[in-house]
Amino acid sequence: MNISRKKLPVYSFILLVATCIGCNSAKQDGDNNKTAERIETKILNTPKRPNIVMILCDDLGYSDVGFNGSKDIKTPTLDVLASTGVKFTSAYVPHPFCGPSRAGILTGRYAHTIGAQFNLPPNSETIGKGIDVHEKLMSKMLNESGYRTGLVGKWHLGAVDKYHPNSRGFDEFYGFLGGGHNYHPEDYKTKYAKAKERGTKVIWDYLTPLEHNGTEVTNDNEYLTDVLSKQGVRFIEASSKQDNPFFLFMSYNAPHTPLEAKKEDLEVFSSIKNKDRRTYAAMVYAVDRGVNKIVESLKATGEYDNTLIIFYSDNGGRPDKGATNLPLKEGKGSVYEGGYRVPMFFHWNGIVPSGLIYDNPVSALDLYPTFAKLADAKIPLNKKLDGKDMWNSFMMNKEVRADDNIFTMRHRNGFSDVGIRNGKWKAVKAYNQKWKLFNIEKDIEESNDISAAHPQILKKLVVEAKNWSKTHIQPRWWHNKKTGHEWKQKGMPHFEETFSLN
Repeated sequence: MNISRKKLPVYSFILLVATCIGCNSAKQDGDNNKTAERIETKILNTPKRPNIVMILCDDLGYSDVGFNGSKDIKTPTLDVLASTGVKFTSAYVPHPFCGPSRAGILTGRYAHTIGAQFNLPPNSETIGKGIDVHEKLMSKMLNESGYRTGLVGKWHLGAVDKYHPNSRGFDEFYGFLGGGHNYHPEDYKTKYAKAKERGTKVIWDYLTPLEHNGTEVTNDNEYLTDVLSKQGVRFIEASSKQDNPFFLFMSYNAPHTPLEAKKEDLEVFSSIKNKDRRTYAAMVYAVDRGVNKIVESLKATGEYDNTLIIFYSDNGGRPDKGATNLPLKEGKGSVYEGGYRVPMFFHWNGIVPSGLIYDNPVSALDLYPTFAKLADAKIPLNKKLDGKDMWNSFMMNKEVRADDNIFTMRHRNGFSDVGIRNGKWKAVKAYNQKWKLFNIEKDIEESNDISAAHPQILKKLVVEAKNWSKTHIQPRWWHNKKTGHEWKQKGMPHFEETFSLN
């Protein structure tokens, strides 16, 4: 190529720039490759059979922790764990309210496929129902693989012996069997004693004594959340003295109603004028304090560096009871994002990438197979699972559920609400209205229905949800007799109407 002397400086400059760009590009590619190699090495060298501490809040709002944007609720311990771990921004639970969500988490299956799509009624011992004993819970799976297993707090999956936590794979259970509990012992113990004196045969389970492995507890004289946190510490200290790893399920009922907080915690949030919000904030703060005690215990016992900590909520918060789910739409009970998209993080010091923000969708259904992999546990060949082992994918910041649906369904009086998340798409049918479609990555508030512009995408999602519904069975219980009567009277579930696009 002939280049004149006058043009030479220009071409030299261009060549210099091109060379620099090439060097920078090569350096960047090299850095990226080194990062990928480090993560791949970390995956390959992930220690087998770590301790697992799963912390579940009850009705915690999406934006009610500092690491998810809260300005008025202080959660310093949770914020540190999230910032030095992996924060999941699109984490979903299987159902928008308590019982079915917890059933899905522990079985690894959608509650509708095992007849658990409604909450068990209060005092469920009176109906003798619970999660099918043929469904192996993650606790049983881990226990059979040699883990010492403990549940502290709320159960809500069956109150008679064969459904009791100690019968479902938990070596240790300290808490309550129903769907909730009052928080101040001076209050609930007094009310329980008066009911006993009156000869009340079935006393509301929010007032009944806590239990430890089937035996009533009498020395629980502190605020309930603090009692549960101390029991979590006790389990860690006892487990650390044994050779086997442990699985601790910290199943807090806070900040579920009734809204009850300690006086000193309320004073921390005296600047919050709304009473419900102030009490709710104090309840979340008490959980954070408890998590701090658990972390301190892990460090003191030398278990911290070999423990995976997972934190999330069983469903969205209740805006009518002090919670916020912003920027998500609606809250607990809804198939819009606020009902079942929850704050979540993984923390494992030195193993989980510190500071990673993972935006791809994941489901709490994915925890069962993920725990099985980490624990080197066997999943029975006939065990059906609706989740996926997510470990390698999220560690590499790759999609866990590429072109895979995350479903939710909430039955109402005579009709059903449905939500379907697939990548950037979200289809919704709610309140017996027409199906809607949203680009959830651009429209997290679900405010702009684009179904008219993408009818084939909507149709595909609805057809796949209809096929999913064919795996459902009739409910094995309802949260009250009235709901059960209405269900039968109206011939529910009417899926032919639910999945009609007309």
